[in-house]
Amino acid sequence: MTGQDLHQILYSKWGKSYDIQLRKIKGQFFCQVMWKYLEQASFPMTEEEYFEHLNAIANYLTAWGSQQQFINYLETTKERPRLGKAVSVPLDLGEKSSEWILDE
Repeated sequence: MTGQDLHQILYSKWGKSYDIQLRKIKGQFFCQVMWKYLEQASFPMTEEEYFEHLNAIANYLTAWGSQQQFINYLETTKERPRLGKAVSVPLDLGEKSSEWILDE
């Protein structure tokens, strides 16, 4: 998966280039689709920075083997990002979680 692939998934689902963040909450990883998007005048990244960021997120999802989990969740959810409310996609890293969770 590449940043372009990730962008296409988001844009196909909601028609906007939403920001994505990885978060660890209580020992579990989430990929959060944030409410800010590239097409907003106040978006804090340039287009180039946005796609670099998406590439980094896509690299993590690929390394964790979580890209299909992410895609499946987005295909089935009726949630949508809105001001102050991200769409939180839980990521099950399985045995790999011990490699990534360092500060328990």
